[in-house]
Amino acid sequence: MNLKSIRTGKGLSVPKLVELSGISRRTIQDIEKRGDCLVSNAIKLADALEVTLDELCRTKDEKAGE
Repeated sequence: MNLKSIRTGKGLSVPKLVELSGISRRTIQDIEKRGDCLVSNAIKLADALEVTLDELCRTKDEKAGE
């Protein structure tokens, strides 16, 4: 999961992402720590960050294996 790198790359704080996505601060912090989440949350985050689910969820290693 590329959440933290995408979020910071766009200059967004966790509180701003909470506002944009409607997902709680704790949940966002847990996702950034664990690296996985519910698909419904991934969709909300991808929409808020204006990226695809693929960009949000796949690592470079996973993309290389295609």
